[in-house]
Amino acid sequence: MEPLTIVSLAVASFLLFAFWALSPKTSKNLPPGPPKLPIIGNIHQLKSPTPHRVLRNLAKKYGPIMHLQLGQVSTVVVSTPRLAREIMKTNDISFADRPTTTTSQIFFYKAQDIGWAPYGEYWRQMKKICTLELLSAKKVRSFSSIREEELRRISKVLESKAGTPVNFTEMTVEMVNNVICKATLGDSCKDQATLIEVLYDVLKTLSAFNLASYYPGLQFLNVILGKKAKWLKMQKQLDDILEDVLKEHRSKGRNKSDQEDLVDVLLRVKDTGGLDFTVTDEHVKAVVLDMLTAGTDTSSATLEWAMTELMRNPHMMKRAQEEVRSVVKGDTITETDLQSLHYLKLIVKETLRLHAPTPLLVPRECRQACNVDGYDIPAKTKILVNAWACGTDPDSWKDAESFIPERFENCPINYMGADFEFIPFGAGRRICPGLTFGLSMVEYPLANFLYHFDWKLPNGLKPHELDITEITGISTSLKHQLKIVPVPRSLAH
Repeated sequence: MEPLTIVSLAVASFLLFAFWALSPKTSKNLPPGPPKLPIIGNIHQLKSPTPHRVLRNLAKKYGPIMHLQLGQVSTVVVSTPRLAREIMKTNDISFADRPTTTTSQIFFYKAQDIGWAPYGEYWRQMKKICTLELLSAKKVRSFSSIREEELRRISKVLESKAGTPVNFTEMTVEMVNNVICKATLGDSCKDQATLIEVLYDVLKTLSAFNLASYYPGLQFLNVILGKKAKWLKMQKQLDDILEDVLKEHRSKGRNKSDQEDLVDVLLRVKDTGGLDFTVTDEHVKAVVLDMLTAGTDTSSATLEWAMTELMRNPHMMKRAQEEVRSVVKGDTITETDLQSLHYLKLIVKETLRLHAPTPLLVPRECRQACNVDGYDIPAKTKILVNAWACGTDPDSWKDAESFIPERFENCPINYMGADFEFIPFGAGRRICPGLTFGLSMVEYPLANFLYHFDWKLPNGLKPHELDITEITGISTSLKHQLKIVPVPRSLAH
């Protein structure tokens, strides 16, 4: 270990002890929670490959609303649909803020995006633009040609590798990245490979452990240890690429509205004005980064889990393939076809319930002191909603941890944010505005994979032997990437 690092950690340890010793002891009626260690509180209990499972298990012992002390950060975790409703509906306005983090400030232009922007007029108007202009159902349908083109390319690759194992995980990640980049940036990003590489570094940074996140008084450590300089360098790389994209869009002129990519839309909004604030290039770039980061890993992880569950359940695979092959006429799956694929939609729903890509929703922060379930929640408290625990709540779901798509047949529960036992996209004011876009990146590719190919496990592996160990990084995905064998439908019989 470098001498500077050793000195920094020694200083940090001393300061942590001082912070702990001098911290005022609250007399408020906080929710119950597990015992806290001196200085670190409950941080050690989140050092797990699957923190959502750890928190669910703690909730079984300490209750559906728990208080954790994560360093200096007072944190409340809710783990049942009833408490999720309290946070995201009954008291939604009180919990509409996001915690301020150094990384969100650096990467998202001082949190001028939608995901990390504080609740207020700017956030409301930018979210409205995204909901109506960027991510409406009509706009998402306009990107169908991009999805179709990418799936044709993927199908040719799979046909060339017929009968041999392919890395399904890597393939879907590449496919989703290509579609999202083209829908967001158009064809004008000559540095797409570099952009995607830096974006993944940013996502890893956002999800990585950072001591200063738990001890705001130790932000200087990010400077001493060189982390802040590294983050600023990454942000500069992103900014240079996005600046080139904006210049390219301006030089080529405006597309017709039905052919606009998302950068075109944002530049049009910027030029036409009509808002209560002036939209700047930084605002545009911040929202573009939201679009690029929000759906990449989550969509590919959902596809990976859906295909994994189908490989583990051959009877479900058979039923899904029979459905899509009876509905689709010709070689191309249309939007109308998708609406008729009822069982496929059940599979996607069940995948999102059991394998939510973000099992712990993006943290919220209490804007003003309030009371939840009889407990005091002080202002600035960090709020974690365990969406996975809600989705596997035994009081809401029968056989909750089994993969049973049929449970959604004739079931009115959906993922639009009104049913708190099923909130993979969140709920309330902070519900994910890209819900429709994200689903299009799962349903359409999955339908194509089932229509054009049969699938086998490699090396004589049996369905029940498929490893489904999960790990939480950028999103919750398989610990070991999914490798399966494609058999083109033309060769299957």
